[in-house]
This record gives sequence, C-alpha cells and structure tokens, in this order.
Amino acid sequence: MGLRSLLLSISIALVGNFSISQLCQPSRIITAVNGQLPGPTIYAREGDTVVVHLLNTSPYNMTIHWHGVLQRGTPWADGPVMVTQCPVRPGCNYTYRFNVDGQEGTLWWHAHISFHRATVYGALVIKPRGGAKAYPFPKPDKEHVVILGEWWNASVYDMERMAFLTGIPAPHADAYTINGKPGDFYNCSAANQTDVFDVRQNKTYLLRIINAGMNTPLFFKVANHQFTVVGADACYTKPYKTDVVVVSPGQTVDALMVANAAVRRYYMAASPYDSAIPRGPPFSDTTATAVVQYVGVQHTTARPVLPRRPAVNDTAIAHRFFSSMTALLLPGKPTVPLAVDTHMFVTVGLGVSDCRQEQLLCNRTAPPVFSSSINNASFVLPKDTSMLEAHFNNAAAGIYTRDFPDTPPVIFDYTGDESDNATMQYTTKSTKVKTLRYNTTVEMVLQNTRLIAKESHPMHIHGFNFFILAQDFGNYDKNTAARKFNLVDPQERNTVAVPTGGWAVIRFVADNPGMWYMHCHFDAHITLGLAMVFEVLDGPTPETSVPPPPADLPRC
Repeated sequence: MGLRSLLLSISIALVGNFSISQLCQPSRIITAVNGQLPGPTIYAREGDTVVVHLLNTSPYNMTIHWHGVLQRGTPWADGPVMVTQCPVRPGCNYTYRFNVDGQEGTLWWHAHISFHRATVYGALVIKPRGGAKAYPFPKPDKEHVVILGEWWNASVYDMERMAFLTGIPAPHADAYTINGKPGDFYNCSAANQTDVFDVRQNKTYLLRIINAGMNTPLFFKVANHQFTVVGADACYTKPYKTDVVVVSPGQTVDALMVANAAVRRYYMAASPYDSAIPRGPPFSDTTATAVVQYVGVQHTTARPVLPRRPAVNDTAIAHRFFSSMTALLLPGKPTVPLAVDTHMFVTVGLGVSDCRQEQLLCNRTAPPVFSSSINNASFVLPKDTSMLEAHFNNAAAGIYTRDFPDTPPVIFDYTGDESDNATMQYTTKSTKVKTLRYNTTVEMVLQNTRLIAKESHPMHIHGFNFFILAQDFGNYDKNTAARKFNLVDPQERNTVAVPTGGWAVIRFVADNPGMWYMHCHFDAHITLGLAMVFEVLDGPTPETSVPPPPADLPRC
C-alpha cells in the first residue's frame, strides 16, 4: 500500500500544561493534543495508511479511538481502553497504524478513557483518491471543519472519578462549543472565544460537522441559510435539503451550504436537543455560536442575524432529520445484506444497581444508585488484561464470559408506565460478550426503554458500519415494522440515534475479526454500563484472522 496521505504521520503529545480560560473562569490546565482545542485535523485519502505516534506527556492514562475507522486487519489500533488495549501510561507512547480502505468522508478521533474525550478530540477527514473533484456531488469551493463540543469549568477527570465513587451522575456541561469556543452568548465572551468563518457570496461550502460532545445531541443552524446533506458518518447519502442538521454525540454530517444570503454577518448556532421524557438528567439550556461573515461586509456594531432555535424537546424535528436520509448507491459500495443469520433484540436504557465495592463514597444505606444496561446486563471493563489480548491468547476465563443474551430476560411494555416498576429497573454488573462466527449477518433491534426516562441513545459499534433499516416510536412490533424496512437504499452509519421511547433496526456483516465495543455515546452512560462487546471469531485465512499484537502494545 503506497503512503499517499496528505498528512500521513503525525506526532501527538497529550500535554498536561495547556492553559485555557473560558466563561469568566481563571486559566486552568486541561489535557489536550498538541496544545490545541480541538486537536489537529488529520487528513488522508481513501486507501492510505495512517501512522499516529501517541506520546503521553499528560499525568493521566490515555488511549485514542479512531471513531468510524473500520480497522480491518488492525484491531489493536481501535483504542477503547481495556477492550482492545491497556492504557498508555504517563511518560509512555504507542504508535497507531491503520488504513482507510474503502472509506471517504468525515470521521474523528477522541480519547476513549475516563471523561478525557471532553478535551482530547479532533477531526479525521478522508478524501477520495481523486481529490475533491471525485466527490459524488458538486465540488465545493471550500471546506470547513465544524466540531461541536461541551465544556466544563471543572476538571473532567475529577468529575468522572467522583461520579464513579459516589454513584451520582456527573453534572451537565457549563457550555457548548464550536471548534472549542463557546461564542457570544456566554458570560465573558470575547472576540477570541467566537470562531469566525469567512465566506464569499454565491460560493459553495462543504461543512464537515462533528458532534464531539459528551452527552448532548445538538441542533445546528446557520441563520438565513439552507443545507444539502451529502454524507453521514463517512458514508455518502442522496442529497437531502434541510435548514437544520441534527447530530448526536459520535455522529458526523457532511452538508453543502451555498452562501446566497445578503452580504452581512450571520450566526452559526448549536443548541441542545433534550430527548429525555419525563425526567431526564439536567442539561445546559444554552446556545453555542460562531459567525459566518461574508467577505466585503462593512464594519458594523450590529449583532449577526441569529437563527430561530428549535425547542429543546422538538423530537419531531430530530426524528424527521434522522429518518429522512437514504444511501447514495455507488458502484463497488456495500449493499444491505438480505439473508440474516443472527437475530438480536436488545433493550437499552437507564436503571439502578447496588453500589460496587470500589465505589468508596457510595451511600450503601440509601436506595440503589443509577446504572444502565443492555438487555439488563450492565457492562464492566476488565482491570488487568484487555479483552482483545484475552481473545487472542484464548484466555477469556476471568476476563469475560460469552453469555450476552440475544433477548431481554423479561418481556414487558418497554415504553409504558409499568417500566417505573422498581423490579424492572434493577440490573447487575458483568462483562458479557456476544460471540459471532466470521461473516455472520446480524440483525439487531435496538429498543429504548422508559426505565427512569425515555431518551434517544446514540448507539455506536466499533469496527463496523451498519444499515439502518427502519426506526420509529413505541414498542417494536415485528409484523408491522417489517413492512417499513428499507432494503434498497438504507442509510449506512456507525452511530444511530435510537428514537426517544422507540426503536431502530440495524443490520451488518461480522466480517472483521476481533473484539468490538458497542456502547451508548453519552459518556455518562458508558460509565454507568450501557455497553457490550462483539467477539468476532477468525475466518479461514490469515488475512481474516486477528494478527499478533504490535511490539509496542501497552502493558497493563
């Protein structure tokens, strides 16, 4: 494989002395990559090999996940701590090597340990081999990376530790950000805390929109402008026109925007979509802004035009966006498999569990603490050996068990009031995997529950893209849902926002040997246990088997 990347190899330093001041707060130290927030954008072309040297000079254990990269033949480079690797300890290093065969579009990278993803993240842009002229849509005049995030004034590491020790969820973010900056509508706003995008009238811009936020789906708008969505999660879509883009944590959207408004300044805005009904966790009801500024605009003290913000609970807008995209069918690209080998029905949601022994500040005399689960199995990462190492060495005993259930243990009205029943809410901790033969086709129904609250959970699967056949509200009914399946041009993604109090059906082929994490991309829910792992067995050849680990793989 030729090394043809625009930025093939990049040295990453996770520095612990990057000082930043936002929201009237004194300067504080955050962990960031190369002293930047967001970190550097990595550019590659389809088919390239990417080499990234992680040098951990921070005081914390660290890993990097390459979100949406399929990692075919390179499972050791996927990055989730204790799933595919032990952490890179302070003062140590690890080199991630992977290729991006068959992938084009916008992906991203982020820390996959503790809550460090709040400040350790950046974009991964994969261009076609032929460059921008090879896009299957009109070539834009320019491209902009737009990374949406969340900001806490407190130390996110300390916050995660306290949430674990007490069993009390961490507080909501203090602000939302666009390219690391909160914008004009927060206290102590200044020019250097608002990002500015310069545009020329009647030119077309490709916006590569990423939700790197920890826990909040976001509405994204630009005043007086429309979008044409042409991609999602590095998969091309048929052109879809809209004035609002909705992105859940983990998701990316590629959208064309024509600068066809009057020559002046306009706000780009990101505001929360609160999907939880009736009593979800608290969230910041604020708006992050950046400025779209037309070249030639005269100096003015007038504020930019602000778009009308959707209501925070406008599930209709979110569902219309998420369910309206279809795949752009291109020669040589995967199509939805029609025969299914393994059917799974999995419930996802919040619940409660007993305090764990390690939760030293947990009130053991009070009612159970918040937890979360998939099919009533609340996931716990192993401590001493990564799951991929245990798999490769055929040493799963004591690390994980192969008994993840294909169906929930109790059938009930998943989205009805009866799920308030305390018995339904209770879950226990475990490290269970679902073992799949190589090349198995899996169809999975993801059913949200009303345990504690109805909520739109963004479910992400490492190592695979999947087809979203259908999605809707209420309890899944096989007979009526099957008539809604799109088996011709369903959208292909790596992260699906399962509708609030509803369900989604996904289908994928398990043709990538290894241990692949599936989890909610709300980081607060990952730590509560809303995760599981697919163990995909080796195929018949060396090329379809997990290779030996690299020599510099971190040790626990």
